[in-house]
Amino acid sequence: MAALNFDASQVEPNAPIEVLPPGDYIVQIVGSEMKSTKDETGQMLWLEYDIIDGEFAGRKLWDRLNLVNKNAQAVEIAQRTLSAICRAVGKMAVSDSEELHFKPLIASVKVRPAGPDRNNVQREAQNEVKGYKPVNGGGVHAATPARAATPQTARPVQAAAAAAAPTAATPPWKTRN
Repeated sequence: MAALNFDASQVEPNAPIEVLPPGDYIVQIVGSEMKSTKDETGQMLWLEYDIIDGEFAGRKLWDRLNLVNKNAQAVEIAQRTLSAICRAVGKMAVSDSEELHFKPLIASVKVRPAGPDRNNVQREAQNEVKGYKPVNGGGVHAATPARAATPQTARPVQAAAAAAAPTAATPPWKTRN
């Protein structure tokens, strides 16, 4: 039990947060950490983003990269995504995820509709980051608000941008480019 001396009539309640419209948003990583996967057989790099421009400035996005996983395809996807993030912020070799913090990049966001997930658990609609690109290259520019006034379909990360990703056997935080 916790003793509280709180009067809710004196504090405006939180409003429900709606999903962001699909589109490109200028973001920066503000938090990162390696976490165990749900089945505790691997590790994922958990990333927290702040939207830093446009109508939705101050809102959050998250991504998880399965960098250590028994599924080689999951690891390859995570490494390609990390490569895209590194390229978008201009940091080709990193030894710590904090080296990617507070550097602007564009996150292409889509909405995953409400419905059952692969385990048949009912989920609400949620945002999902589908790709990353540099702020100064194509799409949205730093001076342009990154709000989705004219929603765009999220574009996947180009294979050419991720071609130099390390192999599945070598975790990206243990390689030097």
